[in-house]
Amino acid sequence: MSEDLRAELERFLLQSNIQTTCVEHPPVFTVEEMMPHLQDVSGAVTKNLFLKDKKKKGLWLVSARHDHQVNLNELAKKLGVGSGNLRFADEAAMLEKLKVGQGCATALALLFDKDQSVKFILDRDLVEGGHERIYFHPMTNSATMGLRPDDLLRFLKETGHEPILESFD
Repeated sequence: MSEDLRAELERFLLQSNIQTTCVEHPPVFTVEEMMPHLQDVSGAVTKNLFLKDKKKKGLWLVSARHDHQVNLNELAKKLGVGSGNLRFADEAAMLEKLKVGQGCATALALLFDKDQSVKFILDRDLVEGGHERIYFHPMTNSATMGLRPDDLLRFLKETGHEPILESFD
């Protein structure tokens, strides 16, 4: 299934004239497992968190630089959902909304959030930090795909997802 979704994503990127680079690697479930495979890439590697607020009213995808800390309490306050109200969403919600499972959360999966019900939080550093490319999983955790920051913003616009820029340390 993930290969079909990856092919659909790659077709969309091609039609949108978005050039990517891709590194194939064994399936990884954490940033720590992934990093040895990405030593030769130039740019920023991301970590992605799929969250819900406690009252289950909102779903959020957070993409941050892999070495930045994401404090869920602080983020919840900034987003106005109240401290302590952000939690990791379950895999069923991720599969339903983004068509990916555990270890595969990615901003690129927003292509499949057809009703734009997932709000997207983007680490400001990823698009303003002068990175050559930003790296995400392309619907599978056995590859990592790099896009130029401007192309990521264009992708988000074309999928109807206006990013909320936040700073993480």
